[in-house]
Amino acid sequence: MTDMSVKSSDYAVTRPRPKIFRNLSSKFAAIPMMFVALVVFVGCTLWSLMFSFTNAVSLPPAVHLFPPDFSAYVSHFIGFRGYEQLFAQDKWSVSVHNIFAYGICALTGEFLLGFLLAVFIDQKIRFEDGFRTIFLYPFALSGIVTGLVWEWMLNPAFGLEKSMHDLGLTWFSFDWVANRDMVIYAVAIAGVWQGTGLVMALMLAGLRGIDDDIWKASRVDGIPKWRTYLFIVIPMMRPVFITSLVLVAANIVRTFDIVVAMTGGGPGYQSYLPANYVYEKLSTALGQSLAASATMMVFVIIIVAPWAFYEFGRKRT
Repeated sequence: MTDMSVKSSDYAVTRPRPKIFRNLSSKFAAIPMMFVALVVFVGCTLWSLMFSFTNAVSLPPAVHLFPPDFSAYVSHFIGFRGYEQLFAQDKWSVSVHNIFAYGICALTGEFLLGFLLAVFIDQKIRFEDGFRTIFLYPFALSGIVTGLVWEWMLNPAFGLEKSMHDLGLTWFSFDWVANRDMVIYAVAIAGVWQGTGLVMALMLAGLRGIDDDIWKASRVDGIPKWRTYLFIVIPMMRPVFITSLVLVAANIVRTFDIVVAMTGGGPGYQSYLPANYVYEKLSTALGQSLAASATMMVFVIIIVAPWAFYEFGRKRT
């Protein structure tokens, strides 16, 4: 009887607890984050979508975000007419064109330069810490500072072009900041300069995670180093590339302050990006601003959803 009672008590003690009661401390600690995610992100997103179908002019008072009488802030529900008006705006069309041009240049430049810098530092060079700090430093600067620095450097009146002319190279011309057709590429140069350091740090961490035996085996087999990087190392760094892609894409979509500090959106509005359009319309045409925000969100979902399905859905099947 004693043995039976001991075994029963042992079974009662060692019996696994239901999943809902496991890691309760962690679940309680996650409640504030879940609350913020639901209320701030999901709630504000739904609120923005609701107002994007109206011709609201400005935000309601902070104490009445959901007033009983919306007529004080919204003339009437206009449905998708606000989106039709949005795409009829030349300024919005220019900003959409610019975000694609800026995004392609920023992605290509940051990934290419970031990977090459990571490969350079991974060669066990002297003063590695100093080089790594120098290359990563621009990422620590704000977009306003970055925009001002490059506005000074590229300004034809006293920047790079003026310096080259002072050296006697009067044929040199680099007036992209003042050129309506090239100004977005000047902004892209500043964006690449600021974001390359982050990509370099991520790529360097990925390269340092490659087993040394792989390099030894490639040297024994006589495989050129560039082929080892191209066909062995880069495929092994796929998670690092995906992480870098998500971070860089997020920075591209929300790019705003560099444009404000560097060009102010000019010449005219030729360097406008969607975030600049949203901010401009926020105080004068709230419905248009939120319609632009919703359009940006749809673009992001269209890009991210296929990748997420491929990345996570494939493993489950």
